[in-house]
Amino acid sequence: AEAIGLYNLGQSCCLNSLLQVFLMNVHFTRILRRITVPSSPAQRRSNVPYQMLLLLEKMQCGKCKAVGPTDLAWCLSEHRVKLFVQHDAAQLFLTLWNLLKKQMKKPELVEELSDLFTICIQEHLACQKCSSEIKSNNTMLTLPLPVLDANSHRLKTLEDCLQYFFHPEELTGQNMCFCQQCGRKTTFLQSTKLVHLPQTLTLHLKRFRFVRAFHTYKLSHSLPFPQELDLREFLTADQCLADDSEKASWQYELFAVVAHSGSSSCGHYCAYIHSLTESKWYCFNDSEVCQVSWDDVKCTYGHSKLCWRETAYLLFYMKKHPQ
Repeated sequence: AEAIGLYNLGQSCCLNSLLQVFLMNVHFTRILRRITVPSSPAQRRSNVPYQMLLLLEKMQCGKCKAVGPTDLAWCLSEHRVKLFVQHDAAQLFLTLWNLLKKQMKKPELVEELSDLFTICIQEHLACQKCSSEIKSNNTMLTLPLPVLDANSHRLKTLEDCLQYFFHPEELTGQNMCFCQQCGRKTTFLQSTKLVHLPQTLTLHLKRFRFVRAFHTYKLSHSLPFPQELDLREFLTADQCLADDSEKASWQYELFAVVAHSGSSSCGHYCAYIHSLTESKWYCFNDSEVCQVSWDDVKCTYGHSKLCWRETAYLLFYMKKHPQ
């Protein structure tokens, strides 16, 4: 795909960044190209996958340096996605994903879309007094990674954040759970285990912290993330519920970074994307697109002294050897 910018319609930088991440992902566009075109004009206007496909085609005719996502934005507004407001990229990503999944009519496409992005985990709760255990399987679109530990100490690297996310936690005191077998509240050990990872793995760095009602601040300290990520290297055997062939595919390469600059109340998003067809990094900043280096991408690691500077917020990794 040719790298084409998207005009800002008024605070639409968050939407633009996410659209670029979707549309530069060849695995996603392969699914998008096979959707059923809705029959009536009204249905076509309000169908998110179809409007995304039209935008993709507009971007690929390659006559201009940028195109306007106006029709898609109005289509989203029909589905209660507000226009001309500040969005949170993690929330908007989930909203777009849910609309895509809901409106793709072919069951096999919905399944492929899920396979492409969905993470499967198993939650364990084990009573520490008796041997009873509660297990539940869940799917997630992103792994929401804390950037601070329970004592508000900064986690140093992305690998630390991932390890911390899968670290078992003791539920004591006020957090005790009722155990059916013991017949009273007891201490439980809560843990999350990885079952399956998708082709495109999305990590959400939880850099926005709620302090009190309506007041949020941004944690902008430095947090390096690697270009290559092998989850087998730092997750222990009891943090994974997967066979060897599943684990063999847990080697990833960084595909995109959605970065946020400014403060929590007044900010701007842009996307750094590694073009899969050309092996080059590009920065998509609304209508401006330019080729960048890995060093430019590393500038989004963050910096505690420069809070308003660009900081990575969503990381998208792509499987190196899918099965």
